[in-house]
Amino acid sequence: MTIGEFQNLIRRTYGDRDALRGLPPTFMWFVEEVGELARALRGDDPEKTLAEFGDVLAWLTTIATLAGVDMEAAAQRYQEGCPRCSEVPCECAHRAMHP
Repeated sequence: MTIGEFQNLIRRTYGDRDALRGLPPTFMWFVEEVGELARALRGDDPEKTLAEFGDVLAWLTTIATLAGVDMEAAAQRYQEGCPRCSEVPCECAHRAMHP
């Protein structure tokens, strides 16, 4: 599945509910999911970690949709490698500070 297909699936599955909730509360749900991912990464359950990555991706995609951002277009920023130096691997002096 492409990023665009995933965004479309999330929009079709949850779009009406997400629109009613609005962007600020949806962002708060996203932050909560990131916290759950952090806890999963500290644990030793690969299935839980995988599920939490999926949840974070879905909530990030929902936020992008509500903000009118095409996730495929956002990913294009990294098409040539590092968006600052265009190198793969990144050759920027401050590597630890980005993406």
